[in-house]
Amino acid sequence: MEADEAARASYPGKADIKSERDKLMQDAKAGLIGDDALSQLAASLDFLLVRDARSIDRAIREARLAALRREFAAGETHQVQHEIDDYLDRHGLTAEEGSAERSVLANQMMRAEIEALKRTLERDEGDFGGQPSDPVVKPPAKTEELEPVRLSKLWEDYRDSRIQAGFLRDKGRRQEPVMRHLRAYLKHDDARKVTKRDLIAWREQLMTIDNLAAKTVSDIYLSTVRSVFAWAYENERLPDNVAEKVRQPKPRKTDGREKGFTDEEAVALLRASRAHVPKPNQFGFVRETSHMTAAKHWAPLLAAFTGARISEITQLRKEDIRQEGDRWIARITPDAGSVKSGGYRDVPLHRQIIALGFGKFVQAATPGPLFHGATDPKHYARAAQSVSDELGKWLRSLKLVPPGVRPNYGWRHRLKTQALELGLTMRVIDAMQGHSGRTAGENYGDVTLVAKARVIDALPDYPLTL
Repeated sequence: MEADEAARASYPGKADIKSERDKLMQDAKAGLIGDDALSQLAASLDFLLVRDARSIDRAIREARLAALRREFAAGETHQVQHEIDDYLDRHGLTAEEGSAERSVLANQMMRAEIEALKRTLERDEGDFGGQPSDPVVKPPAKTEELEPVRLSKLWEDYRDSRIQAGFLRDKGRRQEPVMRHLRAYLKHDDARKVTKRDLIAWREQLMTIDNLAAKTVSDIYLSTVRSVFAWAYENERLPDNVAEKVRQPKPRKTDGREKGFTDEEAVALLRASRAHVPKPNQFGFVRETSHMTAAKHWAPLLAAFTGARISEITQLRKEDIRQEGDRWIARITPDAGSVKSGGYRDVPLHRQIIALGFGKFVQAATPGPLFHGATDPKHYARAAQSVSDELGKWLRSLKLVPPGVRPNYGWRHRLKTQALELGLTMRVIDAMQGHSGRTAGENYGDVTLVAKARVIDALPDYPLTL
């Protein structure tokens, strides 16, 4: 249509027509035009072309349109052969005579030119608003601009719905960094713009640049994103779930040894724990906090006799430890931070823990957390996890954690092993550790403190004196 605009702009105006007419009349008066009809026609030709430029141009376009329609209906392409060759030359392409590619190109060129010519004829009548009707040249329909779906808001709503349903006992603290990492990688906050290709590329960065383990990428990062996007799709926040099939294969883990501490390893670790004395720096200043020192003294021993997760121990508060008669009891509760199983559980404390002075330590402590310094309950879980991580690093630095054993889980595996060796009731051990029953039948009946105390009392003391 730009060519049509240019052609119309070049049509002769009234001044041009008058000028050409005056020139013709001057030639006639000067006797420059012969008396025969042929000479008069030749002399008048330039004037006629200027005067009738619009109608001549229209007639040419009408003839071209008729020829194109005729050939298109007959399946012929003679009218556009030169145009095809010119197009192929300009783009460095080839299409053999009679080939399917050349036929398709001819077809589309003819349809496009027919549309253009129809619009030019409409303009001759003063209608400049005509729109193409053939899909070959018809502009795509305008799509409604959709409101962005913010990833950050999507995560907040997903988290709140899961918490309301009784899940995410840690309030999503483990998953929130995943969503922050994804937004930072994408450099935008619109879930509508996220593609499967984006998530695959993000996965590759986690593996190759961030050097995360395949299990971490699979079980934490991709699992979180799949859950959020699945929730968004199910709740009609997104039209599809682009994360559904994005996964990371994990190597099958092979154990080169037992998962729990052996007797010798457990004794060496507990002796080091009980003997720990924080060292001052070169200026005589002790940087280690009293909470961390207490955690190094007591957390391994508490883990050894309760099978609790280290973070469940490091979140214990003074008010979570109570004495009933001559029995001391620890309550592991989400009120103090995070409990993977969800609800609270009471665990009687072993006699050796009390004999070594844990009861007196609790009585002397100020109300609140025993092993970390957080004062806001909202920060308890994160502070307890931080202490748990530091304990693991400390034990590894002492070369007391053998390869293949996770310091925060070695005690849980060991307690199960001890229970099997002693013939203790595994259902009671499961209840102490916060594990659910293996069958529906095992969930009937309550595991009481009396039952737990009987199992705890059956566990032997550790030889901690040299």
